[in-house]
Amino acid sequence: MKHNVILVVLDGLNYQVARHALGHLQAYREAGRAALYKLDCELPSLSRPLYECILTGVTPIDSGIVHNDVVRLSNQRSIFHYARDSGLSTAAAAYHWISELYNRAPFVAARDRHTAAPDLPIQHGHFYYADHYPDSHLFADAESLRLRHQPNFLLVHPMNVDDAGHKHGLDSAQYRNSARRADIILADYLQGWLQAGYQVLVTADHGMNDDRSHNGLLPEEREVPLFVLGEAFSLDEAALPKQTELCGTVCELLGVPHDKPVCRELLK
Repeated sequence: MKHNVILVVLDGLNYQVARHALGHLQAYREAGRAALYKLDCELPSLSRPLYECILTGVTPIDSGIVHNDVVRLSNQRSIFHYARDSGLSTAAAAYHWISELYNRAPFVAARDRHTAAPDLPIQHGHFYYADHYPDSHLFADAESLRLRHQPNFLLVHPMNVDDAGHKHGLDSAQYRNSARRADIILADYLQGWLQAGYQVLVTADHGMNDDRSHNGLLPEEREVPLFVLGEAFSLDEAALPKQTELCGTVCELLGVPHDKPVCRELLK
């Protein structure tokens, strides 16, 4: 069965903070309507390499997107490519590096910030380029795309948790409260997404450390959450998904041909 999918990437969100700060998502879990998993992000624990990993299933050392300053189109096949090539519609409200990976590089704000291009992998896009761009605006951008275009696959990618971590560190009220605010904003949309039949995954690219950075092997840098919600998921919390399996798992949900690894245990 084919499903529509929304993938939310809460940039820079550490697993332990997600576990205790995301009260709305945890309410779904307590009600038996969601599951939470702990993923170890691939290395290096940096944003652009891990966007590529999440969306293509390819590790940074194999994709060549090895740090944040590699500004070029991906040479891998992403969820956006598989969906578009199967006749599905794609959309993203995301940081501009996503546009650079899959649509056009380098990013030119006047050309690329608002994208409507059926031939590109991300056909409908709102892309921002300031790390403090409000999560409230980003989620509204995403919902606008959903309501206007009914995409089969929608990426939602806010940045304020990561921004707070870089400014204040992991063990700070600002970082934790930024996660709480993201959860509250998500609460405005989640029920509507589920009622519209979307399968929803909420994860992060990497975590954060007390040095106000990330790149290494500390658990707080590598351990990230994965919440799944929707009728297509098994909700078996004994499953052991990997970050490299998210792309293939989303493709399975979409019902599109692909050649990526899949975590079958996540799915019914």
